[in-house]
Amino acid sequence: MVSEGNRSSHKSKDYDLEIIDTIPYYESFHDESSKIIKTILNDPDIWLDTGCGTGTLVQKALEIFDNTYFILADPSFEMLDLAKNKLLKHFPDRVNFLEPIGTENIILEDDCKPDVITAIQSHHYMSLNERYEATKNCYRLLKHDGIFITFENVRPSTNSGVEIGKEYWKNFQESRGRDQKKVKTHLKRFDVEYFPITIEEHISLLKKSGFSIVEMFWRSYMQAGFYCIK
Repeated sequence: MVSEGNRSSHKSKDYDLEIIDTIPYYESFHDESSKIIKTILNDPDIWLDTGCGTGTLVQKALEIFDNTYFILADPSFEMLDLAKNKLLKHFPDRVNFLEPIGTENIILEDDCKPDVITAIQSHHYMSLNERYEATKNCYRLLKHDGIFITFENVRPSTNSGVEIGKEYWKNFQESRGRDQKKVKTHLKRFDVEYFPITIEEHISLLKKSGFSIVEMFWRSYMQAGFYCIK
């Protein structure tokens, strides 16, 4: 998602139901993010989730991290409204929502510097330079020794790999019962509406943004997860 709003192929109200049939192991992105945070930091004070969507990641994390305060940001009014409806009723004192905003434009007060920033399937609509600006801002916002975690679509390293990967991804979606026309339309967005970069390019961009430690800790189909330490 970028600052114009929700650019996912799914309508905001349908996002939770459709994303798990579109992206393989999507729910694991959330689970593994919490596990790696537990491993490195145990119990962070402040966690910013940018491109928060409907708030599902934070909803899960609130049950795991008892003392963490969450800040949620997204460029889409509709996504934020859904997240508010999901979270404010049960956790009014532990969540705060920014006005609709893209990652690259987020500003926080010094006393709100996060220990953790997550960006899950949030930046692949951006150009390479826009990704850099968004990632650099995450680096700037974090506390020293803070963790940045991102999951994104990734491009295989060869043209043949791209075609095989898209076919592999198509088979997954069809196995989940998605309509063949929807699947075809979704895959046509590759390099047109979202712009995957290779794992090597991800690592290079993250290091260029200033992170001292950059590691890939998840890979499946055409998605990968990275953690970075400031």
